[in-house]
Amino acid sequence: MQIDKLRGNELDQLFRAILSLQSVEECYEFFDDLCTINEIQSLAQRLEVARMLQHGHTYHKIETETGASTATISRVKRCLNFGNDSYQLTLDRVREQEKQEKEQ
Repeated sequence: MQIDKLRGNELDQLFRAILSLQSVEECYEFFDDLCTINEIQSLAQRLEVARMLQHGHTYHKIETETGASTATISRVKRCLNFGNDSYQLTLDRVREQEKQEKEQ
């Protein structure tokens, strides 16, 4: 786990702050203050690349639809195959949450 090299109070504080957010609007406001627009877009792009890879889309289609480089797509794919399963976990949770919201 590469993040272990960064572990510490500052990173713990960041993660606790993110976990304290209670709505999408709070997330927009927090990340707008915390990150540049490009940083936020890069994070969102990686998550979308992961979703598309899970659905079996080709690198070409992913590159065309997201604007992600093949290097980014490869990195995300490597994480999907050999990482901590966090993309899978979060995408599954988001999909389940969206499903529940539609049923209401």
